[in-house]
Amino acid sequence: MKLGMRRAAIAAIAVLGFGGMAAHAQPDVKVGFVYVSPLGEAGWSYQHELGRQALEAALGDQVETRYVDNVSEGADAERVIREFASSGHDLVIATSFGYMNYVERVSQEFPDVQFLHATGYKDGANFANYNARFYEGRYLTGVIAGHMSETETLGYVAAVPIPEVVQGINAFTRGARSVNPDIEVRVIWTNSWYDPGREREAANTLLAQGADVLTHHTDSTAVVQAVEDSDRTAWGVGYHSDMSEFGPETHLTATTHHWGDYYIDVVESVIEGTYAPSNLWGGHAEGMIDIAPLNDAVPADVAAEIEDLQASMRDGEFHPFTGPVVNQAGEVLLEEGAVMSDSDLNQMNYFVEGVASEFPN
Repeated sequence: MKLGMRRAAIAAIAVLGFGGMAAHAQPDVKVGFVYVSPLGEAGWSYQHELGRQALEAALGDQVETRYVDNVSEGADAERVIREFASSGHDLVIATSFGYMNYVERVSQEFPDVQFLHATGYKDGANFANYNARFYEGRYLTGVIAGHMSETETLGYVAAVPIPEVVQGINAFTRGARSVNPDIEVRVIWTNSWYDPGREREAANTLLAQGADVLTHHTDSTAVVQAVEDSDRTAWGVGYHSDMSEFGPETHLTATTHHWGDYYIDVVESVIEGTYAPSNLWGGHAEGMIDIAPLNDAVPADVAAEIEDLQASMRDGEFHPFTGPVVNQAGEVLLEEGAVMSDSDLNQMNYFVEGVASEFPN
């Protein structure tokens, strides 16, 4: 079944420590989830938690799930992953880039357990990776930001300089400059996926530098809240989740991620005995990427433009990295009309023209 055909809205259930939903009688499959940040009301881990809840709702007594949140990308991650594998779980889902090497190691020790890893690039006999084409949503929110900005300066709070994050910065910039080629994007790195204090500090710095639309690739709602709390005229663009609750006046929209359909499809195939590890990079076409409802302040013609772009992405007619792609030095990296390959996207280590900040060494 196509992933985008099923999207469940499941009420959140609070769980403390190493826990999850109540155990079912003799489940067909046991699944363990590892989250990098604390579960809140929005963000990266929250979206995966919605996916877990959708899985429970769809498959009922056939599945038992557990999760551990706030697991750092280090020895603690390996301990949690191994604990799941050694305690009767059939599938372990690790949801952060820095878990990759630990998943690889533990998967080799437990060949009868299946492992999924989000955002990585390694795989194995019982180990697959999956990711969403975040850059699709980033391009769309960049277009909106380009229309809404008056200072022609946008701000971007970024976590860790890996290709996935760089793709988002570049796509956001390309979207904005498709509207106004004079726009520049300023980037501040937090070097952490989740650090609300540092995220807010970075947002305030960008606001002070004149940025009037801010977005982020970090896990908390701090950037959206900083914009809402600011006495400056500015807009916020959320990430991972619809964050309008945290910026009711200033939240324009958000790039949102949807994992439930994918988790359901995988676990159904495990139950049916047809599962074979395979890597997936899904976007609008697979229902893994969307954007949140637009703020009423977004003009109707802009909303219509976004709808058309989304439809083109779903149909495979438009790619945010269609040439020409030009870097900060003015070098043409991709000729006009050419579409960037997935291989090149996943090795992206430069900023495009329009990003005002230096690329990190």
